[in-house]
Amino acid sequence: MSSPIVVFDLDGTLVDTAPDLVASLNHAVTQAGVEPVTYGDLTHLVGHGARAMIERTFAMRQKPLAEDMLEWQLKEFVDFYHGSMPGDSLPYPGLVDALDRLSGAGFKLAVCTNKPEKLATRLLERLGLIERFAAISGGDTFEVRKPDAAHLLRTVSNAGGLATRAVMVGDSLNDFLVARNAQVPSIAVPFGYSDVPVESLDPTVVISHFDELTPDLVSGLFSK
Repeated sequence: MSSPIVVFDLDGTLVDTAPDLVASLNHAVTQAGVEPVTYGDLTHLVGHGARAMIERTFAMRQKPLAEDMLEWQLKEFVDFYHGSMPGDSLPYPGLVDALDRLSGAGFKLAVCTNKPEKLATRLLERLGLIERFAAISGGDTFEVRKPDAAHLLRTVSNAGGLATRAVMVGDSLNDFLVARNAQVPSIAVPFGYSDVPVESLDPTVVISHFDELTPDLVSGLFSK
């Protein structure tokens, strides 16, 4: 039988990246004369990748954004973010112990994020986490991304897992939508970047801390 697999979102789920996302975004947009964003803006901006963060910032500030400026802004964001990793980004409390528990019980682990793959892999590498994951897929790994079911299903396949024995862990709407679209149960964490309470997004279960992410909890979801 195929090993069970736990697939994680990255920003706001595995790692608190807020300080560095804000710094990188402000590095880019202020060069275009756009007022910088704050942490309070972040929940509205994240979840769809760097391009969408820039587009939403310009829209929020009611500034026009031509395609050539978007490409320039995206390059500034990526170069700054890539060059400063890991910055102040840190794994959430209890995460490493949870990964140890799951791996020790024979679970495969993977990452499915809308962050560009290059940025996701570098961040995980710099934090010493990359070897823990059998597959890492970003928003540009495939021709689709969350909430398209294929993003999650192909991540599971690349990790050597089966969707019937997979669980998605996330912090925001796209994570629970992709799980629902792929017919995979989901676990929500409330400490990420959702702009609404995660309970209202209809995940299968909510945990308040990674201490609660156990093999028994995950295994119990396969029959639900």
